[in-house]
Amino acid sequence: MALERGCVQVYTGNGKGKTTAALGLALRAVGRNLRVCVLQFIKGSGRYGEHLAAERLAPLLTIIQTGRPGWVNTTDITEDRKVAQEALVQAEQLLKSGEYDIFICDEINGAVGFGLIDVEQVLELIRQKPEKVELVLTGRNAHPLVIEAADLVTEMCEIKHYYKAGIPARTGIEM
Repeated sequence: MALERGCVQVYTGNGKGKTTAALGLALRAVGRNLRVCVLQFIKGSGRYGEHLAAERLAPLLTIIQTGRPGWVNTTDITEDRKVAQEALVQAEQLLKSGEYDIFICDEINGAVGFGLIDVEQVLELIRQKPEKVELVLTGRNAHPLVIEAADLVTEMCEIKHYYKAGIPARTGIEM
């Protein structure tokens, strides 16, 4: 089964749930025998629950982690930018490969926000999207030009978050 038409979706905002929404879409698609690739920008270390699930759902679900271990070095982004640029080349190749019905660029908006990828590069990725591939872009602070280019934009708005009450990230919920 292939999509008749692929759209561009953006999940952005300061609230929790952007990656979770994209992974929910991936799960729904895999249930319909669609092939999904998730390329994670700036998530270079740690095995999250979605990686374990992808192993069980392979070959329909593929997750590729990119980025350096730890968080972006905001005082010197040179190495982070190099890794993100390499990931972007990989994303372009995989998007156009014909192997996937849905292609998710997780945290690509964050990579733009940190200056690791230029917004024009994301717009070019959108322009290169094959007609029958759904492209999903996640991360905080989606650039206005990316929002304009998208077919669907959802903003996650934090109203209340248990982190502020001292509850840390939990296995199986946030990781």
